[in-house]
Amino acid sequence: MIAAYACAALCAAMVSLNLAAIAIAGAKCRARPRTLPVPPGAPPVSIVRPLRGLETFSEETLGSSFMLDYPSYEVLFCVQCANDPVIGLVEKLIAAHPHVPARLLVGDDYVSANPKLNNCVKGWDAARHAWVVLADSNALLPPDYIQTMLAAFRDDTALVISMPIGSRPQGFWAEVECAFLNTFQARWQYGAEAVGIGFAQGKNMMWRREVLERAGGIRALGAEIAEDAASTKIIRAQKMKVRLVDMPFEQPLGHRTAHEVYSRHVRWARLRRVTFPAYFAPEFMNGSFAPVLTGAYAAHLLDVNVPLVVVALLATLYGAELALARVAGWRLSWRSPFAQLTRDILLPVMFVDACLFDDFVWHGNAMTVREQEEQTTG
Repeated sequence: MIAAYACAALCAAMVSLNLAAIAIAGAKCRARPRTLPVPPGAPPVSIVRPLRGLETFSEETLGSSFMLDYPSYEVLFCVQCANDPVIGLVEKLIAAHPHVPARLLVGDDYVSANPKLNNCVKGWDAARHAWVVLADSNALLPPDYIQTMLAAFRDDTALVISMPIGSRPQGFWAEVECAFLNTFQARWQYGAEAVGIGFAQGKNMMWRREVLERAGGIRALGAEIAEDAASTKIIRAQKMKVRLVDMPFEQPLGHRTAHEVYSRHVRWARLRRVTFPAYFAPEFMNGSFAPVLTGAYAAHLLDVNVPLVVVALLATLYGAELALARVAGWRLSWRSPFAQLTRDILLPVMFVDACLFDDFVWHGNAMTVREQEEQTTG
């Protein structure tokens, strides 16, 4: 009986933690019109966008850089190779929007094994302002992008981030990507922020520039294999905080394959394993797998209807997720529950995979987490 009650208590604790994180995310992500006013005395801002190749929504996502409802900002597009096909699009967009100060910077500054960080260095160095945004090429910037990020800053805030919210999925595996990005990752990011341990995420990052310069500038982010992990550690070393925007920004997805979704999320899991091992360890309890397993076992030991308990747990967890998506105005379809279930089946597989293997491919570059792990333990 002790085992039954212990499993029941663990199940209840995991369900409660998930529901609490979902409630926090719901309060922070409630949908609103994208018309946040510009604050008085709005500071000038630099936006650095690292690019590589043409993507499905490149014209729209890069074009959104010029449509911001903000009085003073510049855009710095960064490309590593002079023959990159995205260059023609960038030049066309810059010529079509002469009212927005924008430059295309070409070249490579090798400071780490992270190709994205290397691409950002020249943009950071060229940025003219004290507030600098690093925005991925596939992030869609809404009109109130800058003021939404500025609104999250407090006196103790070094960095404000927005995780990507998947939108416009084409096909089932893109729906699975939405299930990972939206109601799953968002709930834990906002939950972590609520207890004072916010993490940087590289999709949209607005820096208080002086904070990173005190640590050695953007090249200091090469201390970790992932720039967002390095950002988090630099900020915590200065006793400052990472905060999240109240309404995260969109990333149009388009088509995704099973391999693309799996490889992307297992890559991030491997990176978390070596950069934040203490936080990675409990990830085997993520999703519905552990609550359902412990709840079903407790029901079996207590001679309670096991299928009924399983259905009740899934209905509770997935129902809360669907409610979060509805409140936030995120993607929902009849396939959403099946995408959530698929995600939760994959999560324990990815956890084991991340524990066993070190190598991955990122933007065509073969990489490994072994060097980082050796530095961390050495």
